[in-house]
Amino acid sequence: MSAAIVAFNTVGRPLQRTGLPLFSLDDRVLLDEAVRRTGLSDYGGSEFQEPLRLLLQCLDRESHLTPLGRITARNDTLGLLENRLRLVEDRKRHPGIAEVAIRSPLFIVGLPRTGSTLLHHLLAQDPARRVAQAWEVMYPSPPPERARYEKDPRIAQAERQLRWLDRIVPDFKKIHPLGARLALECLAIMAGSFQSWRFNTMYRVPTYQEWLGHQDPGPAYQFHRRFLQHLAWSAPGERWVLKAPSHLHALETLFETYPDALVVQTHRDPVTVLASVASLTAVLRAGFSNRVDRVEIGRDVLQHWLKGIESAIRIRQAGRVPSHRFLDVHYLDLVADPIATVRGVYAHFGLTFTEETQGRIHGYFAERAKDRNGQHEYSLDTFALDPEEIAASFKGYRDHFGVRAEPAPGT
Repeated sequence: MSAAIVAFNTVGRPLQRTGLPLFSLDDRVLLDEAVRRTGLSDYGGSEFQEPLRLLLQCLDRESHLTPLGRITARNDTLGLLENRLRLVEDRKRHPGIAEVAIRSPLFIVGLPRTGSTLLHHLLAQDPARRVAQAWEVMYPSPPPERARYEKDPRIAQAERQLRWLDRIVPDFKKIHPLGARLALECLAIMAGSFQSWRFNTMYRVPTYQEWLGHQDPGPAYQFHRRFLQHLAWSAPGERWVLKAPSHLHALETLFETYPDALVVQTHRDPVTVLASVASLTAVLRAGFSNRVDRVEIGRDVLQHWLKGIESAIRIRQAGRVPSHRFLDVHYLDLVADPIATVRGVYAHFGLTFTEETQGRIHGYFAERAKDRNGQHEYSLDTFALDPEEIAASFKGYRDHFGVRAEPAPGT
């Protein structure tokens, strides 16, 4: 973190205690501010207001936010509220958005840090595929247009915003690629419903997280579908390719929302996965909070992702979705031969893999050298994670999918 940011947080602490509007996380204040900024008043329903209120209360009381973290959370929330208002207005002005069909979308799911982002970016190289790029998720209104999709001024706007995130959390790029033109995962799309696991990754919000785990995810998935319709209205593609580990917790709802969906599930040794997920969470939270409990994070990611993988296994074993709609991809196979893995995805789902796509994948690797932003280093000990406990907890998962063991991180 830069010296300027540290100085701002130091100066900002006494200002924060004065209750200046700049630091307010009151839901009524933010709802009214978004209306004032946009000149719009229709949020498209009120179902999002309960999770919004709870999230903001938790950010206020549980997250131990620095002054900069508080301003960031406030501005992030305002941006999501403004996007909601504009999305509703765009749909009123262009009723055809509601008629856009989302046919056989392909979702990549799986535990975090299992190669799902890499696979998402490789599949995005196919010009026939449609992904949600970061810039259009961050600034979706007005709907993007195919004619100027490559040169939309919002791309530069998003790049500036991402550079700001890089200043606050400089180590994040070692863990996860950032870029306005890169495919963004569904957590960011669902954030506008305020029912998204994105928030508990960035901030410590245990009460919100516990609440979210017991809610019907339907509203978040309906918002997700409306968002895709919005993006595809004037910039369509042959098939959506989407990704989020959190879909493991809600596969049943995913198929209720997209009955013809196709799913690739990625797999990797949970002993390696959980240490990496815990590290990512700690790095993000440290950018916004002055108190990061790594032992708490370790315990939380273990319980959270064990619950998610067990839910996914139950849904798959229930047999309500034909097995051919799923494909399992192992991380070790993906990194050993990415082209063969992508070809396998295409073959399984009856898609056409072209020479152009293969060439673009080669170009993707040529432009992105491994560890070009520095190596991501992490260990189990940092988060008080026991490799034997993880192996025992996930034994059913490893046996069910034939997941191969890897050396424990930090050993």
